[in-house]
Order: sequence, then structure tokens, then C-alpha cells
Amino acid sequence: MNATALPLVILSEKFAKLPGIGMKTAQRLAYYVMTMSEEDARSFAEAIMNAHSSVHECSSCCNLTENDKCPICSDSHRDMSTICVVESPKDITAFERTNEYKGVYHVLHGLISPMDGISPDMLRIKELLNRVNSGDVSEVIMATNPTVEGEATAMYISRLIKPLGIKVTRLAFGLPIGGTLEFADEVTLYKALENRNEL
Repeated sequence: MNATALPLVILSEKFAKLPGIGMKTAQRLAYYVMTMSEEDARSFAEAIMNAHSSVHECSSCCNLTENDKCPICSDSHRDMSTICVVESPKDITAFERTNEYKGVYHVLHGLISPMDGISPDMLRIKELLNRVNSGDVSEVIMATNPTVEGEATAMYISRLIKPLGIKVTRLAFGLPIGGTLEFADEVTLYKALENRNEL
């Protein structure tokens, strides 16, 4: 019989559901939480609940924000005619670190993956097409990761957009195959952006 208190087991299991967290790390985090003062533990829980209740998707690009529109979509200095399509909000952070891209973004919140039961209608593709059909967009950059799912998603979206007469480009592969944007350095990302190709 497990000698660990049930609330600790449950807490460990909750941490283990986070991406990149194995059971051993989850248990360490659970035990660390137990060393916190009651005030710190309550503050930690409140921070999670506050973020969960106040952060939502931008009405334009589907990035995460506290306001109706995210700071990038609200910035009048950004080039609204170029949309960089990414898988998740953390990919935007990676591009913004380059200080080179001046357009706007669109977050899909996932990639097409039949093996995982993720179909196109589960992503924010409809919202992207609505933006493209507004008439102000001249280029869509497909910046999904260079994985099988990333490629399939890029090709699927490009087939929907190209008939509309809009230029669709793909990041050049200065990015390693199978790698993720989140961990790419600024120079690699900038070169991939600079050498993008039309699909």
C-alpha cells in the first residue's frame, strides 16, 4: 500500500499532466508545494485561477491576452497585411525575440494530427480564413514546426488560401527537421524567416 498521503498523490498526478513533466518531477513539485507557507501556496493557487479566468484568446489572432485584442494586434505600427501562422502562443514569443518580424500573427492552437484525433475544424483555421477574406492581407507565412504534422497543416492551409490570390510562403529550413520553434535561437529564426519560400 502506498504510504504517501492521498492529497499528495493527487497533486503529483495533476503536475504530471503538464507537458514535459514526468512522474518523478511531478512528485518533486508536489513535495515542494508542501514546503511552501500557507500564504505562498494560496498565492500560487490564486495565480493559476486568476490566469485561467482572465486570460482568453485575442478576437483577431487567437493569441492569449487579457484584453479584447492582444498588444500585437493593437499596435498600429505592425504590418497588418502579413500574417505569420504559428501553432501556439509560445511560438510568437520566439519570433518576437528576433526583433525583425513586423507583421502580425495567427495562432492555430495545435496542428492537424489524425493519429491524435485532431482534425482541421478543431484548430483556428476558420478564424484565419475570415481574416484573409477581409481583403487587407497580401501574404500568409506558414510558420508551423518542421514536423510531419506541421507540414501537413501548412499544406492544408495553403490549399485553402492560394485560390484567393494571396501569397503563401513557408519558413526556409534553417530550422532543424523535427525541431521546435520554441528552442530555436534568434539568428536561426531570422534566417528561416528571411529565406522563406512560396508554397
